[in-house]
Amino acid sequence: MADTAPAANGGSIDSLKGNAQAAYTQLANGPVAQNVKDQSAKTSSEFSNLAASRQTPSQPAATGQPLTHYHSFFSELLSWNNPRASAIAYASVVSFIFAVRYLDVLRYGFKLTWMALGVTVLAELAGKTVLNNGLASQLRPRKYYTIPRETLDALIGDVHELINFFVIEAQRVFFAENVWASAAVAVAAFFSYYLAKVVPYWGLSLVAATIVFFVPLIYTSNQELIDHHLKQAQDVVNTQTEQFRQVASKHTSQATEITKQYMGDYTTKAQQMLRGRSASPEAVTKQPKEADFPAVPKEPAFPAVPKEDFKHDEPVAPVAVKTEEEPLI
Repeated sequence: MADTAPAANGGSIDSLKGNAQAAYTQLANGPVAQNVKDQSAKTSSEFSNLAASRQTPSQPAATGQPLTHYHSFFSELLSWNNPRASAIAYASVVSFIFAVRYLDVLRYGFKLTWMALGVTVLAELAGKTVLNNGLASQLRPRKYYTIPRETLDALIGDVHELINFFVIEAQRVFFAENVWASAAVAVAAFFSYYLAKVVPYWGLSLVAATIVFFVPLIYTSNQELIDHHLKQAQDVVNTQTEQFRQVASKHTSQATEITKQYMGDYTTKAQQMLRGRSASPEAVTKQPKEADFPAVPKEPAFPAVPKEDFKHDEPVAPVAVKTEEEPLI
């Protein structure tokens, strides 16, 4: 009896292990496990596609300079071509916002630091006291981990590209490279200005993340309908703009004609005023008259010709000149 009892117990344990193994095998090969494996494989494939999309776009900016590879990365992420990767990214952003809002990350970091250091210090002291050899020293690696230069260069390059992505996009929005995108950002900034008075910043961040992720999804799901209404709105805007341009051109031409007419009238009046002022007695120089000067006898240019006949003059007798004689000595 004593031998049969352990055998029975051993058989029951073996049968229990066999049942557990069969249940595990059934679960591992069941539809639920297979579905989980398929979803994991699809998620991994989508993340691989998302990572492979990090390439510099072929279409440059309006200035002709090439864009960063993060332009294609975020375009692929927000287009929901890889829905699992986009959903996980959105969930991660929302989780981070709630963690910053409701978790005191800094205090938890300090707490984790002193707890980890306390455990290692106590283990080292206890090992040296009891075993004459510290436990933390036994767990210490032979060589401390360092960041390879290639990894650091790649990380710095990615950070540089990410910063340039935001800088270029801000300039493209500000200089209206895409009018609709600039208008959407302007409307969002306008509403955010008033919502910031009643909504906390973490709430604004949550709303912004939801809009950024789900507006492209709504557009891709209803692209034909949205494009149809956008085309109608664009036609209406173009029609109204053309009418406004015609009316403005008409009024501008009328205003130009009226301005020319008034300028002509004012020019004529100004000329008349200048002529009247030049003909006034004060402005006219007084011309001298002949009565203001005495009469000057006019001499003939040549002497008058004698009218009498020429007469021969008689010879005049010489006058006798008396000479005084000098006395004789």
